[in-house]
Amino acid sequence: MSAETQPKLPGSVLFMCSLNAVRSPMAAALMRHLHGSRVFVDSCGIRPEPEPVADPFVVQVLAELGIDAGEHVPKALDEMEGASGFDVIITLSPEAHHHALELTRTSAVEVEYWPTFDPTAVMGSREQRLSAYRVMRDDLLKRLQARFPATAANPARA
Repeated sequence: MSAETQPKLPGSVLFMCSLNAVRSPMAAALMRHLHGSRVFVDSCGIRPEPEPVADPFVVQVLAELGIDAGEHVPKALDEMEGASGFDVIITLSPEAHHHALELTRTSAVEVEYWPTFDPTAVMGSREQRLSAYRVMRDDLLKRLQARFPATAANPARA
C-alpha cells in the first residue's frame, strides 16, 4: 500500500472506559508512545474513580515498554469539556460505549467499540495479576497498530 492509500491519522482520539483507571489510560499512553504529538490523545471514564491515582500494575507493565504512566490522574467524562469534539472516540467497555453514542448522536464523531478485558477481575498472585495486565496491554497495542498504522506519512516513534 502506498503512503497515499494508507489511512490518515486523526487529529484527536479519546479513549473512554468505565473508571479511567486501567484500560483507557493504558490505551492513551500506548497511542502517545506510537504517534507522539502527531495526534492529540486523552482518556476518561464515565464515572469518577474512587481512588484517583495511577494503577500500579498499569504503571509497571507500561514501564516494561519504556512508557511512564505514573503521573496519570483518572478523570471522569463530566470533568472534560468538549468530549464530542474529538475526531475518534474509542470505547473499551459496554457502559462507556453507550455513553459515547449518546454524547455524539448529534455530532460527526467516529465512535468505535473495542471490547477489552478488564484485568482487575483476575485474582491470584502478583505475577498472575501482572500477566493479565500484560495480555491487555499487548492486545491494545496490536489493535492500535492495526487501526493507526505507522507509514511514511505517519512514522512511528522509535
